[in-house]
Amino acid sequence: MKKVLFALAGFLLTVGVAQAQEDGAKLAKSAGKALAAYNQDPAGNGSKLTEAVTKIEQALQTPEAQATASAWLVKGDVYSTRLQNEMAMKSINPATKLSGDNDALVAIYAYKTALEVPTAKKYEKEQAIDGIAAMQPQVVNIGVGKYNTKEFDKAFLAFKASIDAHTILKANKKKSILDDAKEYNDQVYFTGLLATLAKRHSDALPYFEELYNKGTDSVAVYEGLYNCRNELKDEAGALKVLQEGRKKFPEESSLLFAEINYYLGKGRLSELTGSLEQAIKKEPNNDNLYRVLGDVYNNLFTTVLEDTLQSREQRAPKLKEYGELAKKNYKMAIDLDPKNVDFYYSLGALLYNETNILAQEMNATSFSTSAGQKRYQELKGQMLVGVDEALKYFQKAESLEPNDQNVLAALLQAYGRKEDDALYMEFKKRLDVVKKGGKVPAAYFKN
Repeated sequence: MKKVLFALAGFLLTVGVAQAQEDGAKLAKSAGKALAAYNQDPAGNGSKLTEAVTKIEQALQTPEAQATASAWLVKGDVYSTRLQNEMAMKSINPATKLSGDNDALVAIYAYKTALEVPTAKKYEKEQAIDGIAAMQPQVVNIGVGKYNTKEFDKAFLAFKASIDAHTILKANKKKSILDDAKEYNDQVYFTGLLATLAKRHSDALPYFEELYNKGTDSVAVYEGLYNCRNELKDEAGALKVLQEGRKKFPEESSLLFAEINYYLGKGRLSELTGSLEQAIKKEPNNDNLYRVLGDVYNNLFTTVLEDTLQSREQRAPKLKEYGELAKKNYKMAIDLDPKNVDFYYSLGALLYNETNILAQEMNATSFSTSAGQKRYQELKGQMLVGVDEALKYFQKAESLEPNDQNVLAALLQAYGRKEDDALYMEFKKRLDVVKKGGKVPAAYFKN
């Protein structure tokens, strides 16, 4: 009895699969008939187009329909027809909404799949190629629309489809809207750019590489390729492109700033100064460039100050050089943006750090002789003058932003070094308030 039941179950399963396959083939044909009925009388048979969409989608869920070029052609024709009719209505009434998100994209890849079916007949292939040619300009237009609404992922897929369509059309010796070499290269570039905007860097890479390998004269391609390789952690490849681009386009700011960011990330300060000075020549009113250059010299100053392998006498020339260059650039930044708290704080911090040179000498001065004691007092006096100079900038920063923790901590430290107990306690209280998430109601110092 069990054998009979298993045999019956097997028979029912076989019949079910065969029925599903048959239904898939029938549905595809039925979708084609619904589309034909719609084309004969669009006004009277509007529902037939919707029916065609539903039936072809159902049909292509089955392996049998998927294996036929005709089913994919029906799908391409259904979506192509819907889009072209709706675009015609949209030209009359711009408020008309499209039924699909990107029917041109769907149609192109349906036609492409039809071409790839091994059993596709010659006339079916020709029909697929014609369908792709008709949809190529439409998919570009939709891609532009997606870009304008900042749907970068969808815009990329649309532009990618236009490139794929071009490849198919050229392989079959047909005309493409991208036959002009410049238009094609522009489309390839924008496809890569859109992939980058969509954070699809691995997808963007081949488009930039295609143009790069052609020997492009576009700095934007070098910038795009550098950014992609950098995002994909290909440091050697990114640096190669950056160096080639800087050599090929020495006057272009985009690669110059990319180089600056690269050196900053790697801490290659000595190389960074030249790039920043070149950038300042191009943008002399860019306050942030002066601030960054000031920071670089400040970091170089600190590196020398903390170098224990050299004597104070050996370090002195570089400390003076780097300190003066840092101050010069911070002051330029302040002149361009006199309300920037960070600029005042950075200059104050540098001036305060310069007093550490004197503090180091004070610590090395012996108290065992009167000469040593006298020298100590001289150094202390010079140090306090330096602290007062730094305080001018810390005070200005506090007057602009009384709740900045860095500024309050700097004032606390400076007044501690001056042994000013009253102001030390004042800024200790203020710093404690801010650290606990509170707000100081008003600045202590006035503009």
